[in-house]
Amino acid sequence: MGTTVIDLLVIGGGINGVGIARDAAGRGLSVTLVEQGDLASATSSWSSKLIHGGLRYLEQYEFRLVREALQEREVLLRLAPHIIRPLMFVLPYDASMRPLWMIRAGLWLYDHIGGTITLPRSKTLSFPHMEFSAGLRPDIRAGFVYSDCRVDDSRLTVLNAVSARGKGATILTRTRFEGARREEGAWRVTLAPRSGAPMEVRARAIVNAAGPWVVDVLGHIEGERIRDRVRLVKGSHIIVPKVHSQGHALILQNTDKRVVFVIPYEHDFSLIGTTDVAVSRVEEAARITAEETEYLLAAANRFLAKPLRAADIVHSYAGVRPLYDDGSDNPSEITRDYVIKVDHDHKTVPLLTVFGGKITTYRRLAEEALEHLAPFFANLKAPWTATEELPGGDVGHFNAYRDAMHSRYPGLGRELVEGVVRRHGTRTPTILGDARRPEALGRGFGAGLTQREIEFLVTDEWAETAEDVLWRRTKCGLHMTREQADAVADFMKQGTGTAA
Repeated sequence: MGTTVIDLLVIGGGINGVGIARDAAGRGLSVTLVEQGDLASATSSWSSKLIHGGLRYLEQYEFRLVREALQEREVLLRLAPHIIRPLMFVLPYDASMRPLWMIRAGLWLYDHIGGTITLPRSKTLSFPHMEFSAGLRPDIRAGFVYSDCRVDDSRLTVLNAVSARGKGATILTRTRFEGARREEGAWRVTLAPRSGAPMEVRARAIVNAAGPWVVDVLGHIEGERIRDRVRLVKGSHIIVPKVHSQGHALILQNTDKRVVFVIPYEHDFSLIGTTDVAVSRVEEAARITAEETEYLLAAANRFLAKPLRAADIVHSYAGVRPLYDDGSDNPSEITRDYVIKVDHDHKTVPLLTVFGGKITTYRRLAEEALEHLAPFFANLKAPWTATEELPGGDVGHFNAYRDAMHSRYPGLGRELVEGVVRRHGTRTPTILGDARRPEALGRGFGAGLTQREIEFLVTDEWAETAEDVLWRRTKCGLHMTREQADAVADFMKQGTGTAA
């Protein structure tokens, strides 16, 4: 990159960073994004895997956030139907919690505040119900059902990066931001790849979208005057064998007035979360604690017919949400909205910093970021991301496309084809080619993961380690034996020369 001056350097390969890089590249800016680890290796793979308005945020009067999130839910359903799918949520009624009138009013507002919606509206339920009382205690006599969506959060992040690259952006993973200073009308930035010598880049503008490390990045930028801060709130999840045979999720009211989700996950499992625990450092959120495990199990067992035990947990994950510090004492009441700040003391060499946000509103956040940057780039093109599908998302009707792929590849097995279609959408033929038997795709590692797909993830999606492949580009790690996962790790070491 030498002395070439790029328009925009984006720091952070989470959903906000890649969303901004994609939007900016599509508007004609030259963009480089740097990420110190793998794409989506922090907050953007630690979420509850939902695209939702946030029903509970209505209690906190976050009406603008809920409205925007519900509107974005409609947009994202159109842009990525292969990784975002509608999901019904059942809310069993507990008379000891929120009053009935409040829940009805909240659901009515949830149905209408976002404008025109394509998903089914909420309705009241009487139990027992052939479908929606599945898995619940028989003494629960009433409830509600409403609509939201599930998402593969890390794939959403990766696909935004793929799209950004397709628009001309440079994506540098495993590259650490070391520091920046204003010099001769541009930023002079030092970057440190994990392998290789440090390098310098000159940029007309910087976007700090480093998530949990946003304040650390500010500390490495000379002369910055942004004093806002984030609150790190740990969220933990557990995964158990599925708690019922139907396709809906549960939203359960807990005794502390929080809600806990029980979400169908990867066909065979249920995902339960999340907790809200204030922490001071990212490292404190590395794994779930015994207290958090007990909290989630107790919240679920208040409603489930068959109680869960710690021995039922097949996997767990934990991570931090970098929320904008609005002064709230209760971690559950800190705003989930995003805040964008621009260093205005230097009109020609801007620094834009992103605080907070939720995965549902990442695309709108990116648009707003570009609105803030527009005064610095006279030839910036118009917004465009609301109408162009993410890579693989141009499937039309997803179920019809999936069935067409099963018909096209009958000899590969339903599990293999289903997994590839749900991960890659219309890019499926790029991976499967003319294969008629699984052997044509190279080595099979289990859970529908093949050598051909791994090689695609390495060459096209920046995967370098087994964790990148098994837990972010796919969720095959959840379905594999230890021996199968180790085989993937060995293959990655041999094929890429990186640690797995």
